[in-house]
Amino acid sequence: MASIPVVQQNRVEAAGGGAVKQKNMAAVEGRNRRALGDIGNLVTGHGIEGKQQQIPQVSRPVTRGFCAQLLANAQAGVVENNKKQRAIVGDGVVAVRQKKVSVKPKPEDIIVISPDTEEADRVNKHLNRKKATEGSLKKKGQTFTSTLTARSKAAAFGLTRKPKEQIVDIDAADANNELAAVEYVEDMYKFYKLAEHESRVFDYIDFQPEINQKMRAILVDWLIEVHNKFELMPETLYLAINILDRYLSTESVARKELQLVGISSMLTASKYEEIWPPEVNDLTKISDNAYTNQQVLIMEKKILGQLEWNLTVPTPYVFLVRFIKASIPNEPAVENMACFLTELGMMNYATVTYCPSMVAASAVYGARCTLDKAPFWNETLKSHTGFSEEQLMECGRTLVRFHSCATENKLRVIYRKYSLDERGCVAMLPPAKALLTVAKPQT
Repeated sequence: MASIPVVQQNRVEAAGGGAVKQKNMAAVEGRNRRALGDIGNLVTGHGIEGKQQQIPQVSRPVTRGFCAQLLANAQAGVVENNKKQRAIVGDGVVAVRQKKVSVKPKPEDIIVISPDTEEADRVNKHLNRKKATEGSLKKKGQTFTSTLTARSKAAAFGLTRKPKEQIVDIDAADANNELAAVEYVEDMYKFYKLAEHESRVFDYIDFQPEINQKMRAILVDWLIEVHNKFELMPETLYLAINILDRYLSTESVARKELQLVGISSMLTASKYEEIWPPEVNDLTKISDNAYTNQQVLIMEKKILGQLEWNLTVPTPYVFLVRFIKASIPNEPAVENMACFLTELGMMNYATVTYCPSMVAASAVYGARCTLDKAPFWNETLKSHTGFSEEQLMECGRTLVRFHSCATENKLRVIYRKYSLDERGCVAMLPPAKALLTVAKPQT
């Protein structure tokens, strides 16, 4: 770098030569000027732009440290263009004089425009305008090809865009009814859905040596008649049949004791659900004194011990009340038809293997199909029941087949019950033909 000619200059000065000294000084200064000009200092000569610049004359030894200092000052001068320095060399004293700096606007207010910058900005604005136009066109509509493709798919598969059906709040009308328990009703039915599997009855008829499906159907038909005669609550009937099936699934019963189990189940359910349950003497009389009061009480105690006193179980009626409420509009005809199909299902053994919520939801579905309440199943019913229309199809067909055979069946207690005017005469309506199949159920 520039340090080599500087050392030569110092050596010449130490020799004390006069003319030689001046001649060598001139040569060295020229080399120093070029060296300092290379590092960006203000030198005399032609710069990059051909302008004349003045170089400071150095009277002190130019060492490596001094050169580094000069280099740093030169670089700082390039960065800060608003401050320019001039070095004036006197008798061994370096004075620095600054030019007056004019007030300039802030750097962020200065916009330097060159021909290249203007061209680039123009191109960028054109591209941005083009992208914005294309984006707006895409948002406004689809292309001709995509429109034709969508129409062809709709024509081939029958696809139509339908707005999503809203789920109706069925508890909004009962917000001020404390007995409706609106704050807890959803949590209660979530618990019922979990608890119904714990008390679910499995297929037990093959394990009973003396009882078959027909005997059980006769007993249930008779219990429904007893229930009507005493004018008991609907919850009592559903709980009595639940107790009967749960006991028969855990204990072998002789044929002569089957009616005794039925009477004791009805007595137990009445004590649990009714305010004024029927007396034991009344139940023995209605059974034509086939059993004594003592036998009824002993069987009642035996049933409670076998079931471990677990009587708080979700029956089909628990779900039926909620699902009928979700069937909007909630008409009496739908309620009567759903109850009619549910009781037909309880009388026939084929529905024992279905969970209570499935039987109740299928009864509501079958009632809507029978009464032609379109749509047969909607998002509100699906949300509250937890079943889709496809899941209810099999059980719904079974219940509708029972309805189609009710007029010819010898067990006509349920048919007569729902043929009364107070029940809307729903039993006399034709069954849902859409759900009927060729095969007939076994009764």
